[in-house]
Amino acid sequence: MKLNKYIFLIVIVLVTEVHAQDSLLSKREAVDMALENNYDIKIAEGTVEQAQNNASIYNSGYLPSLAANGGANYNVNDNLVEYQDGSSQDVKGAQTYSFSGGVALNYTVFNGLGRKYNFERLKENYNLSELQARQVIEISVLNLFAVYYQVARLTQNVNSQIETIEISKRRLLRARYGYEYGQNTQLDVLNAEVDFNNDSITFLNLKQELENVKRDINVLLGRDVNVFFEVDTTITYMEGLIPDELMDHAMHNNVGVLQEEGLLKTAEYGININKADLIPRIGVSAAYNYNDRFNDPTSFFKHQTSLGPTINANLSWNIFDGGFTKVRIQNSKIAVENQLISMQQTKQVLQRNVNNAWGFYQNARFVLEAEKKNLQTNQRNFERTMEQQKLGQITSIEFRQAQLNLLNAKLNFNQAKYSAKTAELALLQLSGDLMMAEF
Repeated sequence: MKLNKYIFLIVIVLVTEVHAQDSLLSKREAVDMALENNYDIKIAEGTVEQAQNNASIYNSGYLPSLAANGGANYNVNDNLVEYQDGSSQDVKGAQTYSFSGGVALNYTVFNGLGRKYNFERLKENYNLSELQARQVIEISVLNLFAVYYQVARLTQNVNSQIETIEISKRRLLRARYGYEYGQNTQLDVLNAEVDFNNDSITFLNLKQELENVKRDINVLLGRDVNVFFEVDTTITYMEGLIPDELMDHAMHNNVGVLQEEGLLKTAEYGININKADLIPRIGVSAAYNYNDRFNDPTSFFKHQTSLGPTINANLSWNIFDGGFTKVRIQNSKIAVENQLISMQQTKQVLQRNVNNAWGFYQNARFVLEAEKKNLQTNQRNFERTMEQQKLGQITSIEFRQAQLNLLNAKLNFNQAKYSAKTAELALLQLSGDLMMAEF
């Protein structure tokens, strides 16, 4: 192989090592950045703010309404007036103008408690919006760490591939020296060169895949996709997880179950809101008005002024509206029954999902331990193979096979440890404990 090819690959390795010294994106920083910048979370927060406004006292109907009005009127007419005694009066350009103003207050004293239950439903809708925002946050965090751990896995895979390249480079140099001194054949050199080239190509492909996934995580963080960063590749698993406790937490804390309970409350409020239409309503109104009118010469009164308050109370009762209210009440009761069924279904599906997630998590932890032991075994086997190679007791093919076995063991172990952590987070999300997890 030409010298410039060696230089090219060495430069790639050095660039990788320099980049590793750049900014580290910790798991805590990733979570904080996602909570602040993630687009889905921002939209969810806006929805919560809208629901909070809707649940305000200003949208409840408990406050009175107050309105002011004012106006002015001006008329110019030619009037011809004939009186009963036969006389008449003809006025050209008779002017009439008036001014008015006032304030009016309206208040519903009692509306059959419909206002009360509607306000309670609005507050429950606000709680539901918070649960929906929590669901978006949990999904966003899961997606974030699925990509974060993928970056960590690929980072370690790249490092493992660099080690493989170094081993292949030493093997190629040893094969070249052996060939020069008559200890190896040209075939040994060619095999070593092909393996070195293949390892270099694999390294470049892994680097490209790693860069692509880093752009994915930048999108989730809501920042420039080309920001370079490294991730924390360490993993901490939660110990002492008990399936019965996880199931109990899920039935009380899972966001889906809490949403179903909130929807049941809103459906129950719907019954009371519709029943309120059968109860009499009481309202009061008050006004204070001012009127000032200047009449033309043909009018009996030249000037009229009125000023004073008006108070009114009213009672209304929907005795029978053709059955519309009855139908709404019946449909509201059916909605409650349907919501009870939906909640039962949600809990049953959740129970299945928790059991499946627990089984998947247990299997992932078992695979992790198995891959860990497999890596240790392959590491010892490769070390012995290297000693035998130095003594010339094995062929280059046998050495290459041991090298590939070690590399595959490292890749499988990397996959297993991040898959186990992802399975743990998915289990904690179902139990409602995700935000208390150790990432």
